[in-house]
Amino acid sequence: MTDFALRNVPLLSRVGADRADLLRTDVDAAVAAWPEALLLRVDRRNQVLISGGRVVLSSAAKYADGPDENSVFLGRLEDGRHVWGVRAALEAPEDPTAETEVLDLRRAGEVFDDVSAQLVSTATALLNWHDHARFSPGDGSPTKAIKSGWARINPGNGQEEYPRIDPAVICLVHDGHDRAVLARQTVWPERLFSLLAGFVEAGESFEACVVREIAEEVGLAVSDVRYLGSQPWPFPRSLMVGFHAVADPEQPFSFNDGEIAEAAWFTRAEVREALEHGDWSSDSPSRLLLPGSISIAREIIESWAALD
Repeated sequence: MTDFALRNVPLLSRVGADRADLLRTDVDAAVAAWPEALLLRVDRRNQVLISGGRVVLSSAAKYADGPDENSVFLGRLEDGRHVWGVRAALEAPEDPTAETEVLDLRRAGEVFDDVSAQLVSTATALLNWHDHARFSPGDGSPTKAIKSGWARINPGNGQEEYPRIDPAVICLVHDGHDRAVLARQTVWPERLFSLLAGFVEAGESFEACVVREIAEEVGLAVSDVRYLGSQPWPFPRSLMVGFHAVADPEQPFSFNDGEIAEAAWFTRAEVREALEHGDWSSDSPSRLLLPGSISIAREIIESWAALD
């Protein structure tokens, strides 16, 4: 076995609403649709209000008379209503009988429906970017949000800036048969293992990054690098690009960059048993605890473990 595919779309990669990018520059359409539009509030801790597996959306018209400097356009629902996001304190839903909970994307992603996952992921990424992009990187001048929150402009010279995304690879290294490498970072508690990952460098392809990062982190030379899928990871602005690659288990581990505390080859049976114990939040005494379902790492591990 040298190839496999993801069984499911990673949780934060799901699509449930029309991003409607053409509407970002249509001011007349934005203003006209505002009275019926919905609003997603995200607080300073990137928390949202959820109810029944869905993010709570409120009336945009009750927040303001129209889109303002702090509003970001998130898309259009199936019924045609626009959805905007703002950094603001959370408010109780209009229905006083609704059971609600305050959670962030990491903790709520696995219970969200497709629409909520897309809206909250997009809002979190955009609002985090605005929080740190209020001054021009060129001359330090204050910038202004434009294009419904999808860009910022330096009024002095017209220079536009767009949301920054930091691409990172994440890779399951296996032997082509029944064993895969899992590793623990130095800052993680004992027994918490995941896949190897790292940021893409300037002038580097995804595949070259996989080879370099795995050699740097655990000293293994890998081959047959193959793409699996990707997932936005707005903590604060990453895009995780998933791969798998083959390595020889006879190679010794070498922790060269100081990020990895330990790594080991695990059999498919051992990984399956660990998956049955849940995830990192489990109080299981299992030797191996794995990432939660919000991460593409979990989907990659589960897809590999499900192979016959």
